[in-house]
Amino acid sequence: MATLSSSPPPSILSSSAAAANSKTPHLKPPLLFFPRPLATALTTALATSALILTSPPSSIASSTYSIYYGTAASAANYGGYGGNSDKKASAEYVYDVPEGWKERLVSKVEKGTNGTDSEFYNPKKRQEKEYLTFLAGFRQLAPKDVILNNLALSDVELQDLIAGADSLVSEEKKDEDGQVYYVYEIDGIGKHSLISVTCARNKLYAHFVNAPGPEWKRDEDTLRHIHESFKTVGSS
Repeated sequence: MATLSSSPPPSILSSSAAAANSKTPHLKPPLLFFPRPLATALTTALATSALILTSPPSSIASSTYSIYYGTAASAANYGGYGGNSDKKASAEYVYDVPEGWKERLVSKVEKGTNGTDSEFYNPKKRQEKEYLTFLAGFRQLAPKDVILNNLALSDVELQDLIAGADSLVSEEKKDEDGQVYYVYEIDGIGKHSLISVTCARNKLYAHFVNAPGPEWKRDEDTLRHIHESFKTVGSS
């Protein structure tokens, strides 16, 4: 470029500089201006970089869910992993599962000891999960605190969560058919839990949504969605 011409030899530079100092005052270097299109491009690039740097980490939040149909079959009638019957036709409850989550197969022993009927988890963080347990012989719901304590008897993680809870909120809700659900939200040390409990068919169904603290903050919308998607279906 014309402004980047090579320097003259030292002798010429010395004599030229001396002449210039004796005849003319010191001149400031010319100001440089970026053309408007270049300035606009730089501003856009900087704004885009800031957007990328300040964007939150990606979450599992997705508008795509699949419906899980649970049968709540007893251990004696449990036809191996997943059962042998048409689950949709014989379903007693349903809930949504986020796209990409994996099913953990529940054994007959586990089903018979603590009533776990189904479970799904986020493969990127296995502690972020939802599962359902059921207990037979319940015609109606007992008081909310009694129900929660009964659930904790067979769930050590729930016992620990309740014992170290920073807050525990419970409320009663009814669906469009008038069925009563107890809803619990527990904020514990490094863990958050949403629980929905109801009675139907002389059974007590409890749906759990658990997540470590960081995952709860990141995926709260998705976790609340799957919590609210749980309901019993078919004849009561």
